[in-house]
Amino acid sequence: MSAQREMKEKNPWYTPLTIIITVIGVIAIVALVTVAVLQNRPLLQKYKYGIVLDAGSSHTALYIYQWPAEKDNNTGRVEQKHSCKVTGKGISSYAAQPEKAGMSLTECMQEAEMVVPAKRHSETPLYLGATAGMRLLNIENRSASDQVFQAVEKALQSFPFSYQGARILSGQEEGAFGWVTVNYLDDRLKQGLETTGALDLGGASTQISFVSHDYDISESPSNSMTFRLYGNDYNLYTHSFLCYGKDQVLRMALAKQTQLGPSTILDPCFHPGYTTTRNYSSLYDSPCVSGRRPREAPTNFSHKGEGNFTKCQEVVKSLFNTTACKYSKCSFNGVFQPPLQGPFGAFSAYYYVMNFLNLTDTSIHLETVKNNLASYCATPWNQIKQMHLSNVKEKYLAEYCFSGTYILTLLTEGYNFTKETYSNIKFIKKIKGSDAGWTLGYMLNLTNMIPAEAPDSPPLPHAGYVSIVTVIAVLLFILLILSLRPVWPRCSKQPQIV
Repeated sequence: MSAQREMKEKNPWYTPLTIIITVIGVIAIVALVTVAVLQNRPLLQKYKYGIVLDAGSSHTALYIYQWPAEKDNNTGRVEQKHSCKVTGKGISSYAAQPEKAGMSLTECMQEAEMVVPAKRHSETPLYLGATAGMRLLNIENRSASDQVFQAVEKALQSFPFSYQGARILSGQEEGAFGWVTVNYLDDRLKQGLETTGALDLGGASTQISFVSHDYDISESPSNSMTFRLYGNDYNLYTHSFLCYGKDQVLRMALAKQTQLGPSTILDPCFHPGYTTTRNYSSLYDSPCVSGRRPREAPTNFSHKGEGNFTKCQEVVKSLFNTTACKYSKCSFNGVFQPPLQGPFGAFSAYYYVMNFLNLTDTSIHLETVKNNLASYCATPWNQIKQMHLSNVKEKYLAEYCFSGTYILTLLTEGYNFTKETYSNIKFIKKIKGSDAGWTLGYMLNLTNMIPAEAPDSPPLPHAGYVSIVTVIAVLLFILLILSLRPVWPRCSKQPQIV
């Protein structure tokens, strides 16, 4: 035992100072590793959510958007998380039974509860925007419109989200937010690129929106909207034509052909062999045509198809007034429109109709597109049904000839696209996984009013982290020098060579 004790006393590694140095060194190394791991661990991304209900004339759709809690230039980075199409027609169709308008939203709202994390429910804003269908109902029956909104609000407030209200969007808002969507998804706003115009077609209205450098705001201030996104200002020309959505414009076309109250019409916009019975009261129960109903007319009329594209186009052209214009330049019906500029994205009914007709490729010459459509319209109705009735409802199938003709006529005769500029149009359904439409632009604009939440950050600020690492490194260096203390005497006793 005495020998071991003597050995320990002679061995400098067993001294209390050395033990202390070793313990401190181990602690310092552990601390350094711990700080480095915690400081550099992956950060979980925080997300916020928003819900927008698009209450259109023909149906309602729910969209859930998410974006990082921090923002880019005061504009949240929004992307579509989920969508749900509400079963049934648009909320304006429930004017006689307003409570059903609210009930119709239940299934999609329950989906939203499952998609949005429960801890985010109370802070997730919920909006409902109604478009042309409710605009028309509001014109026709203000009381019924209010009752529909009351039923919708009652239903939406029963869910655990932050309900922010339901309102009717103006036509200009609908067009402008569609423009924001198209350009946002193409990253044109963030990168400051040339913007893309937006062409939107619904059941009751249609919108055109684009930035024109030649646009003099003072000429038509009502067609101007200004946005500030990603630090850039955009002055936008936008206009909405109420009653020129594909469903209401069909009513106007039929009204044009039944002005004299006939019992039968031969319609060039429907396929040869097509025949159905229509009710005069049902045809004229929209504000778009109610003032045109013939005084003396039978209860019903027989609607027969002729399938003549050229004649159909003449019927559609008669719905546009292209002569009256008090401005330097107009589209139709005396509405100011600056010269078209840049590429355009056409979505909603534009896409669905032209995709069905296999006419979305705008690189094809415009005359070829017209010839293909003329051939389709001339196809007998029985043959059309054999080809498509298994997957398309008969009502919609019957209207594609008219809708396709209307789209081409609207673009060329209404908005003044030519055979040279027609190729600037791109028919789109989705961009980078998000549906094209006004709702994303609406949500994007509204995120400017939502306070940015502080993102997850490392435990220490960068300067503090560097300081701590430096102190520990210096401490370890000193400890290393001290730990070599037993070697010092040997080094000093080395013989010197003279």
